[in-house]
Amino acid sequence: MTNTYYDIGRGEANPLEKSSARLLNITWAQYSSEWNSTLHAHRHAEMFFILGGEGRFELRHGGFAVAARDLVIVNPGVLHGEQSRSENPLEYVVLGVEGLEMATDEQGYVRTRFSGGWEQVSDCLRQMLQEVRAGQDGYAGVCQRLLEIILLRILRRGGLSLASEAAAQGESRECDLVRRYIDKHFKESITLDQLAELAHINKYYLVHTYRRVYGTTPISYLNSRRIQESRFLLENSDHSLTQIARILGFSSLSYFSQSFRRSEGMSPMEYRRLARQRGEG
Repeated sequence: MTNTYYDIGRGEANPLEKSSARLLNITWAQYSSEWNSTLHAHRHAEMFFILGGEGRFELRHGGFAVAARDLVIVNPGVLHGEQSRSENPLEYVVLGVEGLEMATDEQGYVRTRFSGGWEQVSDCLRQMLQEVRAGQDGYAGVCQRLLEIILLRILRRGGLSLASEAAAQGESRECDLVRRYIDKHFKESITLDQLAELAHINKYYLVHTYRRVYGTTPISYLNSRRIQESRFLLENSDHSLTQIARILGFSSLSYFSQSFRRSEGMSPMEYRRLARQRGEG
């Protein structure tokens, strides 16, 4: 009898060791006359595997052609869309993945074309589709393991990597910069575009990273700072609601009133009345 024994080295680095990538959904798509793809973004990453046909992948500031064996990975919060050539319709599989972020430039995507290794990856995709269609016990776990195999095969190719801890720290610094700016200038007119320009990142990416770091969006935090200050003015000044809305940078009295009610569960006038009753008691 002949045996060949292979020891699986425990010391080998695992590129996914610190990754929290989790498969959320899988979509198979093929071009038809009902195709209507507009630019959109998600809170999770998307992996586009082009199985056949030809088309174009659109981004906010341009796009590029795609064809069979192309892979496009779009980071969370990045605007994108797909267009197909009608004479050679696109066919692709999309994986929606939470907790995945690739190391990219400011455009927020990576693109690669498979020469070798495509058959192994496409076989994993076929198995995923078979699992979700059959829906047998444990299918989600099988699909998650297949995702991990796909990611390892992609990272093995070189040239692609997951966002590093240093990048995450950089994102935290960018979000901290935005937060400190809001704290200092919340009484001024501030837009998401201005905050994104300040941080030198895409505004949709800013929303995603800010939510991940602080659990809210930049504009929601801006409104909360204004509401916090408005409570002080309602309790300690005789300013009218219109004056308070203008002082705190709200675009209109109605927007101030709506934001206050959403935050405090009552109108600004009700809050002022109750605050003064407490003061008299």
